[in-house]
Amino acid sequence: MNEVVLEVKKRETGKKNSKSVRNQGFVPGVFYAKGSENLSIYAKKIDLRPIVYTAQTKIVDLHVEGNNQKFQCILKDIQIDPVSDLIVHFDLQGLIAGQKITVELPIKLVGQPVGVRQGGKLMPVMHKIKVKVLPKDLVEFIEANITQLNMGDSLYLKDLNMENLETDMNPDAVVVSVVKPRGTVATD
Repeated sequence: MNEVVLEVKKRETGKKNSKSVRNQGFVPGVFYAKGSENLSIYAKKIDLRPIVYTAQTKIVDLHVEGNNQKFQCILKDIQIDPVSDLIVHFDLQGLIAGQKITVELPIKLVGQPVGVRQGGKLMPVMHKIKVKVLPKDLVEFIEANITQLNMGDSLYLKDLNMENLETDMNPDAVVVSVVKPRGTVATD
């Protein structure tokens, strides 16, 4: 699992304070974990890039200025301004050993399907899967080997290696398919 170190500072709560933090060029956020108090924090915009602008799930080693304790967490939520595309707020969820967390893991397609080499078109249906997992079993992505897919074949959720991962999704849900391109004539 990929880990990223994030240096943050504590801040006061409230809208007025959040606006003041943003005006100074920082991004306000919150760290929370089960059984502990929420911690209002802020970080530099550039420090958030490796956590926000990635398809992979990363563990964050959170260092709070003035606090010797380090926290392990994941990015749980992010708010982005629809006009400027700037990060407005972030939420970090603390990881506690032995307690499952719910995260969305990206699906990484591996290989080139036989059906695509025969002229078919690859049609991904799912890009992420919502799973429950223990922090020690957290992975960056779920790998889907698609090399054996012929034209007309599909890869289903039940076909993926999801060891130590739980999901409420239907195991017969289609992850990716290889279909005939439009306008082709079927030859039997």
